[in-house]
Amino acid sequence: HYFALPTNPGEQFFMFCTLAAWLITKAGRPFEQPQEYDDPNAIISNVLSELRSFGRPVDFPPSKLKAGYGEQACYVLECLAEEALKYTGFSWKRPTYPTEELEEEEITEDDAELTLNKVEEDVAEEESDNEENFIDLNVLKAQTYRSDMNDSAKQEEILQSTIDAAEWNLEVERVLPQLKVTVRTDNKDWRIHVDQMHQHKDGIESSLKETRGYLDKLHNEISRTLEKINSREKYINNQLEHLVQEYRSAQALLSEAKEKYQEGSGGVTERIRVLSEITEVLERVKQETEEKGSSMTDGAPLVKIKQALTKLKQETIQMDIQIGVIEHTLLQSKLKEKSNMTTDMHATMISEATVGAY
Repeated sequence: HYFALPTNPGEQFFMFCTLAAWLITKAGRPFEQPQEYDDPNAIISNVLSELRSFGRPVDFPPSKLKAGYGEQACYVLECLAEEALKYTGFSWKRPTYPTEELEEEEITEDDAELTLNKVEEDVAEEESDNEENFIDLNVLKAQTYRSDMNDSAKQEEILQSTIDAAEWNLEVERVLPQLKVTVRTDNKDWRIHVDQMHQHKDGIESSLKETRGYLDKLHNEISRTLEKINSREKYINNQLEHLVQEYRSAQALLSEAKEKYQEGSGGVTERIRVLSEITEVLERVKQETEEKGSSMTDGAPLVKIKQALTKLKQETIQMDIQIGVIEHTLLQSKLKEKSNMTTDMHATMISEATVGAY
């Protein structure tokens, strides 16, 4: 019952989040363990989304879980534990009870059953207690039997009394308390129970007569009070009927105003979205314009172009020199080739003239 009663809300909430994350992980869903300084709203939202993904209904606000205890926290943990058990394939088995040796039952004496020895002991105790004040029937019978035997033995020995009547009366008054015969009743007899039931019934009836008057009086007072309340309620309703009508009309106007507000807020939201898009386009155009302006005012490209032209001129001059050298070399080679051809032609003509002379 750690999550049922409030002890330390901060500690209970952290323990609740940690245990919920562990159960979600055990249920086969990857869930990051929460830290102590994480946003509680985000943690609760993630836990409830996982709980909904399991198909469990969530019909309470997320703020109920911020305390870390209560009915909602126990419900979430119970559902996650059931899902974890389902995923792990856990199944409840029949309980195995330990074998205990049967102890010998002690035979207890039932108070409702009386043994013969107990009755004799009770009778002996009662005789010893009441021996001074009462005469038992058995003793009286024995005395009567002995007196009868003596009387029969005497065979009408005493035919008339010689005792004075006054003395006889005094003796009767003296032994009268001892002549009281008592029949001991058993408290477990059904007759005693019936008598007790009649006594209790009479007591209940007598008490009911007294309390019925108070209850009737209380009933009459409550009835009068309810009648007064009903009459006052009707009077108040009649007096405040026009105010109730005004309240209803104001409530209807309020509902209409709320609907208009919702419609207007929807249009405002759409316009805000369009405004944000236009603002993004404007920012992008401004950024492009700034880049073009900075590139136009910057003289670095012009300097680079001039340096490139100078380099091209130098390379052109070098190329012209190389071309001139190559042309001069080619001209020399052509002149040399031409002189060689002329020399060859003269040599051929001399040799032919020599051969013709021979």
